[in-house]
Amino acid sequence: MLTAVVVAPRFGFPTTTTPTPLWNDRPLPVAPAPVQAPNWVELAKQLKPAVVNVNTKRVEEGMPQLPGPMGRDDQFQQFFKQYFGNQRRTVRSLGSGFIINPSGYVLTNNHVTDKATEIHVKLADGRELSATVVGRDPKTDLALLKVDATGLPVIPLGDSSGLQVGAPVMAIGNPFGLEQTVTTGIVSATGRVIGEGPYDDFIQTDASINPGNSGGPLINGQGQAIGVNTAIFSQSGGSVGIGFAIAVNVAKPVVTQLAQTGRVERGWLGVSIQPVTPELA
Repeated sequence: MLTAVVVAPRFGFPTTTTPTPLWNDRPLPVAPAPVQAPNWVELAKQLKPAVVNVNTKRVEEGMPQLPGPMGRDDQFQQFFKQYFGNQRRTVRSLGSGFIINPSGYVLTNNHVTDKATEIHVKLADGRELSATVVGRDPKTDLALLKVDATGLPVIPLGDSSGLQVGAPVMAIGNPFGLEQTVTTGIVSATGRVIGEGPYDDFIQTDASINPGNSGGPLINGQGQAIGVNTAIFSQSGGSVGIGFAIAVNVAKPVVTQLAQTGRVERGWLGVSIQPVTPELA
């Protein structure tokens, strides 16, 4: 019995099958921008005159932190407190604000003017005017000031409800006492809650904001204020590209009430809780 063995030759030709890639390299169908990039040079020129420096003075009581003979010594502090009492000292601070009405109404942060015994506003033209507090709202950290002047330049208030992440913005203020400083960036996020109060609605931006910028405007590409610069996240005390501004749609109804009555009245629900006794049941 014969058995035939057929040997089929094998050749190392590569296959023509192309593997499916794990990624997508197609560009996004982004529509062209309807308008050109903001002209920050022209906007800064027009809006800087409406941004002011807010200088405050307040008096605090307390013991100065004096080191004892061997360094920090609580007994040494207690000795001076017992025989000399608390010391009064004057504290000065700097902030920013912006004019929203030509009759001298200035919007700023409440923490800029809180407990201040004197408030002065320095205008872009160099004039320094005494300011009074029309009203303040600690829950939103907003305050409305008034200076005795008319015909002042203003910054219009915009609409923050339709603000888009990635939109260009500009901040103007008084960081570290450096007057009329302009920085630019984008909207990094909206609707941020950072634990500053019960009505948190912050715009996050990477525009450089530092101590002294508080109360200054965050401005959109149309030259409107869409936020009030308020806080930063920083471990160093300076800007790390994470700043927060109160959304202007939060500020507008607050400002209206402050101008009318000097305070903000909010609705409340009159509900009380008590045990259900057999008589009530």
